[in-house]
Amino acid sequence: MGVKADRQAEEFAAFVRETGTHLHHAAMLLTGDHHLAEDLTQATYAKVFVHWRRVQSAESPAAYARTMLLNTFLSHRRLRRTGERPRDLTEADIGPPLAVPDPDLRVDLLAALAGLAPLDRAVVVLRYWEDHSVAETAAHLGISESAVRTRARRALQRLRPLIDPISERTHP
Repeated sequence: MGVKADRQAEEFAAFVRETGTHLHHAAMLLTGDHHLAEDLTQATYAKVFVHWRRVQSAESPAAYARTMLLNTFLSHRRLRRTGERPRDLTEADIGPPLAVPDPDLRVDLLAALAGLAPLDRAVVVLRYWEDHSVAETAAHLGISESAVRTRARRALQRLRPLIDPISERTHP
């Protein structure tokens, strides 16, 4: 390897260290499965590495990587698979704690998110986990702003009954 390649490898490694936890948490929310989240994160970083020069010169390399994560997730979900899929989330599946203090609520949140369609899940993660605006979410997903608002509203309507009874029980 040349000096330039070594420097690029070091810069990429630093980028992964800086963004890895955040990207993995987003992948965890998208997939609802610790192992699939690891696979999704790894596949995303593989794509980022292949296009490192372009990613590095982007206005926001982290946003570029997050877009790659979403596109990889949505592409994977479009594939028709007949293989086995895990049904129940266990404590071992959910990995490191997300920003939800109650572990039971975290498991319920992940299970509820798993019940959403992939695009709806992506909208919820971007809008409420990543705290993006409607316009930013629409741009990331390549859909209209009204579609983002509609999908977010419908997804939240489906999530609330699954989450609210638990949060009321743990936080009276």
